[in-house]
Amino acid sequence: MGSDKKIKYAGLELREKLVGVTRVCKVTKGRRYFSFSAIVVKGNENGVVGYGFGKSKEAPDAIHKAGEQAKRNLCKVCISNGTIPHEQEAKYGGAHILIRPASNGTGIIAGGPLRAVLEAAGLRNVLSKSKGSSNHHNVIKATIKALSKMRDVNVIAKQRGISIKKVYNG
Repeated sequence: MGSDKKIKYAGLELREKLVGVTRVCKVTKGRRYFSFSAIVVKGNENGVVGYGFGKSKEAPDAIHKAGEQAKRNLCKVCISNGTIPHEQEAKYGGAHILIRPASNGTGIIAGGPLRAVLEAAGLRNVLSKSKGSSNHHNVIKATIKALSKMRDVNVIAKQRGISIKKVYNG
């Protein structure tokens, strides 16, 4: 189900959010080799979000590569009235994410890379909790996984072949 939600970058106006740049070092007998690793989240703040990781010997090159990869990893997110349609959990590696819908005026209750993904997706009111590993890569992947599993009432009714009233009444 997650793979069919991937969308193509076709002139969407995406905003880029740099989550982190890390300097990595490879030590050999002769010397140390330094390079940079970057994590970028891109979204149009209207239900489309993606992430990318890039590595290079220079920081700006790593950021550019991550941005290009983020364009290729875009996926659609269900948004209803600035929040998510239902509670959702997801796990990737050691990172465990829980996101819940919130009422108007709550804002985004999230920290670090989780907040960057939710803002890029265009969510306004969400409660979230990140458990387990705080590794940025795994937290971002778990968040995208949780958001891509979201389904709103219209989608559920269409998949089951019933009316929206029957979804609510059972």
